[in-house]
Amino acid sequence: MSASLLDLAPVVPVAVVPDAADAVPLARALVAGGLPAIEVTLRTPVALDAIRAIAGEVPDAVVGAGTVITPEQVSRAVAAGARFLVSPGWTDVLLEAMRASGVPFLPGVSTTSEVVALLERGVTEMKFFPARAAGGTAYLEALAGPLPQARFCPTGGIGLASAPEYLALPNVGCVGGTWMLPGDAVAARDWARIESLAREAAALSAGATCR
Repeated sequence: MSASLLDLAPVVPVAVVPDAADAVPLARALVAGGLPAIEVTLRTPVALDAIRAIAGEVPDAVVGAGTVITPEQVSRAVAAGARFLVSPGWTDVLLEAMRASGVPFLPGVSTTSEVVALLERGVTEMKFFPARAAGGTAYLEALAGPLPQARFCPTGGIGLASAPEYLALPNVGCVGGTWMLPGDAVAARDWARIESLAREAAALSAGATCR
């Protein structure tokens, strides 16, 4: 894995997997499209099974667990093969569990105080969530001046049209999104469409000028 989770790819697909049987073909489609880092959210009963399947059968994927909110989920996700962890928010208890896990992690923040608190604890890479609702690119741009050491993966309300605006910011390494995994395509198991959407997303690049 890259030294930084934020540098693996410009876009991290955020996958909600309702059927574990779909995990491997879904991951293969994303990887084929150029998006190797895949966040599987712990929002479905089969999420850990999905992570386990991807970790075991899609060697080019870097699968992680999202919506991690308890120390127990940290340990179970890593045991299933998760290679990174993402949380929507953080507490000291959760942060310590993620730090002790041995894998990269992105604790979620939505306020300046939360960013400062993480910097105090030696954490410089974070998830900014919910990105659009919490202030979007204007908020992140405002943070770059006083807190240039903090880098973000904004997630929440981001699509293909708005992603370049985030990626153009100096403190954004990548964005998370679901737009390359539309519900109807997943339900229809249209892996070719998902691969095409992933390829379109992978063509975006951090630091590019806004479109």
